[in-house]
Amino acid sequence: MAAHTHETYTEQALARQLRRGDPSAMRRFYDLYAGYLAGVCSRYVADGDDAKDVLQESMVKIMYNIDRFDYRGEGSLRSWATRVTVNEALNLLRERQKVGFAPLGEGAADAPDEPEPDVDDIPAEAIHEMVRRLPDGYRTVFNLFAIEGKSHKEIAGLLGISEATSASQFHRAKNRLAHEINEYRKKLK
Repeated sequence: MAAHTHETYTEQALARQLRRGDPSAMRRFYDLYAGYLAGVCSRYVADGDDAKDVLQESMVKIMYNIDRFDYRGEGSLRSWATRVTVNEALNLLRERQKVGFAPLGEGAADAPDEPEPDVDDIPAEAIHEMVRRLPDGYRTVFNLFAIEGKSHKEIAGLLGISEATSASQFHRAKNRLAHEINEYRKKLK
């Protein structure tokens, strides 16, 4: 019994149990990852109900496609589940045509950059809320580039936009966040 107890705490064992359709493993997976994956959803989808829908659909896809998961060491199950969730969020945005990308021009390329602010003293929840308030296109590109580590070429392929548009959206998102952070600081004084 002790060996089985230890086994339930490793991702590899959890994935094996999920493949067998073990209901307790499904509950354990949900308990371990639902909060984190809900955060991933809300980074991409601003509407709370939509984010819940994405989380639910992601959980279904994860369970249904667990046989496609390839264990590559501790953390790989979480990474795989995150990719599934990001893809679901992007699918929702595409289906609802919510991702709008600001056109190039309007002097945006010539606009001065906001200096990158120090964020160490700002609560993570406040920053998360600032990201959620970004326009859909800015938020999506910002998350894919800054959080998921995708290149502008990869983002362009995922979203059906040019690399230049991806880079522009990221630049604008970064400037808007810097402005928001500076405004937040002013309110604290």
